[in-house]
Amino acid sequence: MGSRKDAAEPGLAEVLGGRGGAVDATVPVVAFVAAFTVADASAWAAPVVWAGGAAVLVGAVVAVVRLVRGGRPRAVLFGLLGVAVAALIALYTGRAVDFFLVQIVSNAASALAWAVSIVVRWPLLGLVVGTVLGQRTRWRRDPDLLRGYQRASWVWVGQYLVRLAVFLPLYAANAVVALGIARTVLTWPLVALCVALSWPVL
Repeated sequence: MGSRKDAAEPGLAEVLGGRGGAVDATVPVVAFVAAFTVADASAWAAPVVWAGGAAVLVGAVVAVVRLVRGGRPRAVLFGLLGVAVAALIALYTGRAVDFFLVQIVSNAASALAWAVSIVVRWPLLGLVVGTVLGQRTRWRRDPDLLRGYQRASWVWVGQYLVRLAVFLPLYAANAVVALGIARTVLTWPLVALCVALSWPVL
């Protein structure tokens, strides 16, 4: 039993990104907002360029640190790629608020994917936990467990909808700083809350 738990924990942490991964993901966002705020207040030319450059630079530093600490290269590169794409979108449109488009679209797609998985009776939480625990898809043969995974998966749909409910009005209002704060606050704490709520529901 103990060996199974020990084997499961790294896999689950990897799937959820872990607290360290969530913190790493917010650092470039903080850098972007801080650089944009300083550049805009100082009337520097092209504050979006400064902000995008700061985000990519900090993202690269975070990537190097994670690699040195033994992080998986693929996960590290995907994280850096996400920051670079977000920065490029903002640079292309010239609107700092568009830096958050990738995150908004990602949350909308995730909410849809999780909801569809529940409807078709392949709840993603079951797939994630089943893989981590080595059950594969055997849990689908247990009607009670299947229903439990379906109910618990709605908790995860809820986290994406909460983010969208906060992000979209701020995006429409062009509130760059508020979006940066919301993006930071609604990352790991919200995931931790979902983990805490999922097991009682399951």
